[in-house]
Amino acid sequence: MSDKRPGGGWFHRADPSKFEQSDAHLKKTLGTKEMLALGLGTIVSTAIFTLPGIVAANHAGPAVALSFVVAAIVSGLTAFAYAEFASALPFAGSVYSWASVVFGEVFGWIAGWALLAEYFIAVAFVASGWSANFKLFLSSFHLALPNVLNGSFAAGNGGLIDLFSLLAVLIVAALLWKGTHTTAAVENTLVVGKLLVILIFIAVGLTAIHPSNYVPFIPTHKPGTDFGGWQGISAGAAQIFLAYIGFDSIAANSAEAKDPQKTMPRGIIGSLVIATGLFVTVALVLVGMFHYTKYANNAAPAAWALLESGHPYVSNLLSVVALAGMFTAIIGMMMAGSRLLYAFGRDGLLPKFLGDVNGKGLPNNALLVLTVIAVLIGSVFSFNELAALISAGTLIAFIMVSLGMYALRPREGKDIPVPGFRMPLYPVLPALGAAGSIWIFTQLDVQAQIYAGGWFLLGLVVYALYGSRRSNLRD
Repeated sequence: MSDKRPGGGWFHRADPSKFEQSDAHLKKTLGTKEMLALGLGTIVSTAIFTLPGIVAANHAGPAVALSFVVAAIVSGLTAFAYAEFASALPFAGSVYSWASVVFGEVFGWIAGWALLAEYFIAVAFVASGWSANFKLFLSSFHLALPNVLNGSFAAGNGGLIDLFSLLAVLIVAALLWKGTHTTAAVENTLVVGKLLVILIFIAVGLTAIHPSNYVPFIPTHKPGTDFGGWQGISAGAAQIFLAYIGFDSIAANSAEAKDPQKTMPRGIIGSLVIATGLFVTVALVLVGMFHYTKYANNAAPAAWALLESGHPYVSNLLSVVALAGMFTAIIGMMMAGSRLLYAFGRDGLLPKFLGDVNGKGLPNNALLVLTVIAVLIGSVFSFNELAALISAGTLIAFIMVSLGMYALRPREGKDIPVPGFRMPLYPVLPALGAAGSIWIFTQLDVQAQIYAGGWFLLGLVVYALYGSRRSNLRD
């Protein structure tokens, strides 16, 4: 039986030096520029071309911009905690490794298990959004796939598999198989192209705005629903949280960062600030171009709005660059998810082969498993279901990191190095970050909360029957 006494067994706190030694074979090739590109590539991804329309139609109307601001404020509080943790403990696995050090093994497992669901779902979600935009682009040339290849069977439209979503995941997996240096170069190029096309969309969209579409800015709340009023804004913020998980993908790769004490805080906070400004601006332009009801069930609202407003060439340009740019998000999610699976395997909490690396120091076994599971999830859940499910795992991780500040700070300068960045207004901001994340979690769709609870229980069973018996964190 596992030792479950406080201070041992399930509650054993991992030695930071053990993680450092285990990650020593990972090559440190990522600098501030690469981390910013990774963060922006993940945050400013499918979400910026899809979520403003979906959230406006389903929850907030023109006030979708406020939903982005609310989500950004809560995310920003947590980002400060992430920056301090990543600077002090630059290990693969991010929240999983950090929680294992400051709280104990079982808490690390819970945080990591929550993030694992996030990455599995996020890869499928982004690939699904990429597919929707690609199909819209092809439709402008009167091209379409046979129905059986045009969507997953979960979508209920007679499809069997979403071929383009599958291809997107496989292409990124092949790229990551070659290594982070090659991937980072591709990531940097695609992020620059994506930012340029976002600015073009804003410039062109401003010429097609109808001020009447902003009235009323905050629609009246519909009783019994999560549309309109403050309820709609908060429900929208909960769904939008998936847009801000990019800085977690930065943290997950901190073991491969050069000078992590400076690189990690700059990448995490810098990418969040830039992304928030872009999100709010795009949302305001989009709902100004057409009434928000026009974006219901539209997975490619930005390209559609340009096409319908008489800008087919700009729409096609946006589609092409957006398609290329969305690969940056899939890259970021698959990098982070595979590193988390690697960390679980490295520490014996999941099968050991996941923690193996090839001759180039790459965790490709973990990458292969992530690829297969993401494809399967994309076949089971529809686009809108995926969008609602991602935020649950993110919020659990955010709560854990915020509360973890109270266990980290007293140990800095003792058995944990003094970080290059420290969260301001300690101890107030960590409490606000945790409270904000808990509040956002309560605003999630009930189905998302049920799935999160089921995944949590499954994780405890897996840990009790497998991980707790094979963990090598106590060796």
